Amino acid sequence: MHRLSFYQYLMTERDPNSHKEVAQFANNAFYDQSFPKQSQIYDELSQYLELNGSYLPSMTVFDEAWELYLEKMN
Repeated sequence: MHRLSFYQYLMTERDPNSHKEVAQFANNAFYDQSFPKQSQIYDELSQYLELNGSYLPSMTVFDEAWELYLEKMN
């Protein structure tokens, strides 16, 4: 099985009816046209979100989603 990009994983967490922060992050990232969709690199994604993730209430939401991603990929 090939490893999903972080974005591909994040899309599995989308749920417009959820109030969970990771689901909200996924919903918003879906509409972010310039999100680095192929990336599997924490630093690249983190840097992108620091500069462009105004829809992210806190970077800890990204960190939480990243941990879930790593668990899923292992």
